[in-house]
Amino acid sequence: MFHPAPGAVYGFPGARRVAHLQSPHQRIEVWDTPQLGLLFTLDGRPMTSVGDEFVYHECMVHPAALAHPQPRQALVLGGGDGGAARQLLAHPGIERIVVAELDEAVLSMAREHLADVHQGALDHPRVRIVVGDAARFIATTVERFDLVVFDLTPPDSPAAELYTPAFYRRLKTVLAPCAMLSMHLGSAQFHLERAATLVRGLRESFALVDVMAAFVPLYGSLWLMALASDTLDAASLFKRDVEERLATRGVSGLRYYDAALHAGLFALPRGLREQLS
Repeated sequence: MFHPAPGAVYGFPGARRVAHLQSPHQRIEVWDTPQLGLLFTLDGRPMTSVGDEFVYHECMVHPAALAHPQPRQALVLGGGDGGAARQLLAHPGIERIVVAELDEAVLSMAREHLADVHQGALDHPRVRIVVGDAARFIATTVERFDLVVFDLTPPDSPAAELYTPAFYRRLKTVLAPCAMLSMHLGSAQFHLERAATLVRGLRESFALVDVMAAFVPLYGSLWLMALASDTLDAASLFKRDVEERLATRGVSGLRYYDAALHAGLFALPRGLREQLS
């Protein structure tokens, strides 16, 4: 059973735990469920499931990647399940993807149990895995990135310092002049105050911030995500722009996101828009 907020609970009847371990950083568990297949949790929180990961990962990657005219270098903060890296690999122009994952045990778990999520992305020649603290990586790297995907645990976790304007300022030192980041904000039902705080922090640091929403069954809620940039505006792309870029880049095999959906991701209900602003 998952508890997204006090007074709220949901779960997957018939779930069977197939693996568990306590790493130096967190408790990792893998569950087999009748509803979503294999899924994994960190400290009891749902992270990724085989049955619906494509909803989250496609939204976290493709709107940002397509907004960029020619992304070459991408950075995934967290992302040890390999799902974000897999989606980035669908863009042949992306030459290098760095996955900065804190916990080596998450990578081992994904390689053993979540092949349907990463589909070999963790060991792809265009992907470099960096194990350790993401903030330390940002402080020491000389690389510059066109895309950054925040595929981290929530702000009330060991990743808390990465969700702050102070970290965004440090992050900007490794961003290319034309760059965009994507970040998950949390549940529109259960984490709205936290999401609004994150949006405010992004707007303090970036000129253009847009919020997207998609229902993710594993999270039991409409899930909010943000795109932030000083130069790129993904929400302004027309359907024909998305169609052309998908075709030109040869991106195929998507199961959720496409040109027809693009504008709809940014079409939030009025009340939700007001609360986030």
